[in-house]
Amino acid sequence: MTYLPHTVDTSTILLDEDLNNLVDFLAKNTHDNWAHERIKMGWKFGDKRDDRRKEHPCLVPYEELPESEKEHDRIVVKELLKTLILLGFRIEK
Repeated sequence: MTYLPHTVDTSTILLDEDLNNLVDFLAKNTHDNWAHERIKMGWKFGDKRDDRRKEHPCLVPYEELPESEKEHDRIVVKELLKTLILLGFRIEK
């Protein structure tokens, strides 16, 4: 069996300045939530990921993540916001 992901096309959705300014805050929060859950499950920092020993190199503050990991979190947040807008939700301050 071959898995073929089906994603919602959000390519036509543009985030306004306010939402773009919110992306990094939400990306940091996404990382902190992920790290909180991992730590709760007994994971700790390790130089490389080791599932058996429950070690992960990304169990550090968001500011210390490699740019590639920060960008991963930003993409998740942007796609969520764009999908909500595509579905007709309004995000207001």
